[in-house]
This record gives sequence, C-alpha cells and structure tokens, in this order.
Amino acid sequence: MENKLKLYGFNNLTKSLSFNIYDVCYAKTLKEQKDYIHYIDEQYNSKRITDIMTHLTEMIGAQVLSISRQDYDPQGASATFLIADDTMVPAGGNEIVAHLDKSHVTVHTYPEFHPHNSIVTFRVDIDVATCGKITPLTALDYLIGSFDSDIITMDYRVRGFTRNIDGEKLFIDHDITSIQDYINRETLKKYDAIDINVYQANIFHTKMLIKELYLQNYLFNTDIDELPPHKRLDISTALKREMIEIFNGRNVY
Repeated sequence: MENKLKLYGFNNLTKSLSFNIYDVCYAKTLKEQKDYIHYIDEQYNSKRITDIMTHLTEMIGAQVLSISRQDYDPQGASATFLIADDTMVPAGGNEIVAHLDKSHVTVHTYPEFHPHNSIVTFRVDIDVATCGKITPLTALDYLIGSFDSDIITMDYRVRGFTRNIDGEKLFIDHDITSIQDYINRETLKKYDAIDINVYQANIFHTKMLIKELYLQNYLFNTDIDELPPHKRLDISTALKREMIEIFNGRNVY
C-alpha cells in the first residue's frame, strides 16, 4: 500500500508542469509540406488532443470540470480543461466554483514548415497546473508516448505550502531530484537528457533529444530506397541540425 502523507488540512501546493515536444520531418516539395501540415492537423485535431488530455487527467487522479476546444485556420488546435483533485470536489452543490482557477490543463499545437530546406516541424505545448495532492509528473511517460517526440522540454515547479498534522509548513510533499525520476528508464535510454534544477526554489528543468535518427521514419511520402546515398546524408544532416538548434535554443551557423 502506498504511504500517504497525513496533512493538517487543505493542500494548497500548486504544481505546474510545462511540457513541450517537437516532431521533425522531411517533406520534399511545397505540396508535400502542405500535405504534411494537413496530415498533422487531422492526426492531432482538437478532438484528438482532447481525448489525450482527458486520459491524462484521469491518470493523475483529477476530475474534469469543463472543456473548451478549438481548431484553427490555416492550422493548429487548442484545448483547455478546468480540473480538480477528486478529493476537493463535493458530491453536489456549487462549491467547486472556488476551485476552478487553481487546476487546469491547456494544450496547443503548432505545425509549420521551413521555407527553404524542406524541413517541417510539429510543436505541442502542454501546461498542467494542479492544486492538491496530485502531481502531473505521473503522466510523463504517457505524454511522451502520445506524440512523436524528437525533442522534449519540461519545466516543473512547486509553489506555495501546506502543513502537516503538527502545523509545520511543507513546501513540497513528494520526493524529486529530477524530472527524469518520473520517466521510465527504457524511455530515457532513447534520449540524451540535460537537467537544470534550482532545488532551493523547487524549480526543475529537463530537456531531451532523441539519440538515433532512422531516416525512413522522418520521410513524408518518400521511400528511402528512392534516394541516392548523398541525398540521404544531406537530409539526415538537415534533420539533425534542425533538432540540435531546437534543443539548444540557438541557430547553428
């Protein structure tokens, strides 16, 4: 049985996770680039990302109070959830209104293509803020597996405080040395990962870059056997450069 921390009263620790993923692909012509954007828009429309986030909410032990979602023209989608820790939602009545601004999930998608080098990227930004005993970290493996995650950037912060049964302030109610603690070991083996943590402020940052690039997986509507060796090398180099620039947050010249 899981050991639960006995608290004095309401746990008002706010735990915020910002989760960003990038999927990179090669689409040879302008038409193929636009076709890729259309494909991504269909694959990750507002209904699909709502389904993913609904399951995430269930996984972290929260309850959905309301959902708003939207698809955009020419591309992209968004969904916003108001959620609450199940222990804080009464069986009936209007008391939940006071809890609406404390816990939420938002997700936004950003498909786009490079105007010159045939590289297309798909970015997903997910923000989860919870107030109570639950933490969004428990759903990290699910989030990574729900998208083709080549580059992942995660920021996690715990704010506020709660009290134990003796009235002592607790500024964090779970063990953590790194966001990587909450990611499956087999998943981590696929990535190079870097941490930047500020333990005194309960701030944790991790970014991850996929290690192996299997070219066929990154070709849109193109078979690798159709490409001569020098073209394969050029495409692989362009893809790696794009990933490294996104991972490092700066251009490579």
